[in-house]
Amino acid sequence: MLVKLSDVKLVNRLLLNNVKKVIIMALTKQARRDRIKKRIRKVVSGTSEAPRLSVFRSNKQIYAQIVDDLSGKTLAAASSLDKSIATAKVNKTEQATLVGKLIAEKAKAVNIETVVFDRNGYLYHGRVKSIADAAREGGLKF
Repeated sequence: MLVKLSDVKLVNRLLLNNVKKVIIMALTKQARRDRIKKRIRKVVSGTSEAPRLSVFRSNKQIYAQIVDDLSGKTLAAASSLDKSIATAKVNKTEQATLVGKLIAEKAKAVNIETVVFDRNGYLYHGRVKSIADAAREGGLKF
């Protein structure tokens, strides 16, 4: 029987019923990222004093937004689709650096200096790291 690893209850039930052949499939990338994301969001939460800097990364673009989770409002947002960044002919990592600087400028415009970084289930590497470093250089404190 072919069972996904995320079906833990089904796997346990099969093992209790002495099913001999159970093939456990590995998680997909999206399911793995969702698990990590849930685990991170248990700990990371934005307040009005220290809102959450959330990063979303697609194959072509990168987005960052500063969110106050208590009121459920986005305080500032920036992405690689902004005209100043989209017209620049740079690679994706350098785009992320420009987005990090832009989100830091927008945060300062609404009087935000301290944030909590939410990598959103992605590894702290590459574009996610460059957006965080650029936001720090722009004056945000994590």
